[in-house]
Amino acid sequence: MNSLFASLPTTVFETMSALARAHDAVNLGQGFPDDPGPLDVRQKAAEAVLNGWNQYPPMMGVPELRRAVAAHYRDWQGLDLDPEAEVMITSGATEAIAGALFSLIEPGDEVVLFQPLYDAYLPLVRRAGGVPKLVRLVPPHWRLTEEALAQAFSPRTRLVLFNNPHNPTGRVFDHEELERLARFCTRSDAVLVSDEVWEHVIFDGREHLSVLALPGMRERAVKIGSAGKIFGMTGWKVGFVCAAPALMRVLSKAHQFLTFTTPPALQHAVAYGLAKERDWFLSTRAGLQRSRDRLAAGLSSIGFNVLPSAGTYFLNVDLAPLDAALRDEAFCRTLVERFGVAAIPVSAFYAEEAIDTVIRFCFAKADSTLDRAVERLEAVSRTAFV
Repeated sequence: MNSLFASLPTTVFETMSALARAHDAVNLGQGFPDDPGPLDVRQKAAEAVLNGWNQYPPMMGVPELRRAVAAHYRDWQGLDLDPEAEVMITSGATEAIAGALFSLIEPGDEVVLFQPLYDAYLPLVRRAGGVPKLVRLVPPHWRLTEEALAQAFSPRTRLVLFNNPHNPTGRVFDHEELERLARFCTRSDAVLVSDEVWEHVIFDGREHLSVLALPGMRERAVKIGSAGKIFGMTGWKVGFVCAAPALMRVLSKAHQFLTFTTPPALQHAVAYGLAKERDWFLSTRAGLQRSRDRLAAGLSSIGFNVLPSAGTYFLNVDLAPLDAALRDEAFCRTLVERFGVAAIPVSAFYAEEAIDTVIRFCFAKADSTLDRAVERLEAVSRTAFV
């Protein structure tokens, strides 16, 4: 057995979901909505299954979807992409990330990552032979500082794996931070692989800035998107990869030998969905923002210190003001076992020097689900955890 994968523990998501089922808890742990997704997009997929082509589609993705991705990013982010040479469809964003790592680094290359980080990143970097160099983000602002970047980058840096909007912190990095990161990549001659799956899940009037639009990054950046996140259907696993032709040629080779292709019916449905009216995307954001505010207000009203969330499905709570002795993993177990609410300890997203006083809730749920969670959490008090 491969020692890296054989030694990996059970993920915290699986653990907390299992506890949620065992205790009939309100599950605000894993990040998925509790509705089935837009009906018209699902109907397009059903029609394509029944009446369309169900054999292998083109490896790079069906032309209709590649054109739709290019048009969507032109309209929303001002990007000029050639759908024939600069867009590829993958079986989810995680496959796209794996393919980028396998194709763009050699064993021994240094890879800069930002913790807390999505749990797939580190095993994939190590399996590709990369040497991880970690930038530690800290609450409440989770900022990218010059000092932290300078410590992580070196002449051996070959790739940077970045996530914006950022899971699990809910941070949307500002222009100054993004341009700072671009300068470090340029100086090190590093490729920037940017996981931008939450690009449409941003709030308070913000607009997403892709790494492809940053100065000097058009030829050295890889943008990754996700239909599952855009349409709130996380099980669909349809990803988008955008990069300059020189990068795309090698990225496509890794994709060829990972999944080769992605279900054609889903691709046609996503192409339809990406062309939906602008108001649909804006109203979806507004609905999620309302859910964020509802949960934040409820948690604040019962004494939790809620951290800002500018994007994603997630809201974080700092436990330190509640009780300086509290630790996130033990607290989350107590929440699910004694109070019937599942959350995720943010320390699970760190590889080293973990912040262990922050827990993450998912607010992409119905009002009744959020209200039920807050009602159960009203019983939480400082003395309950002594």
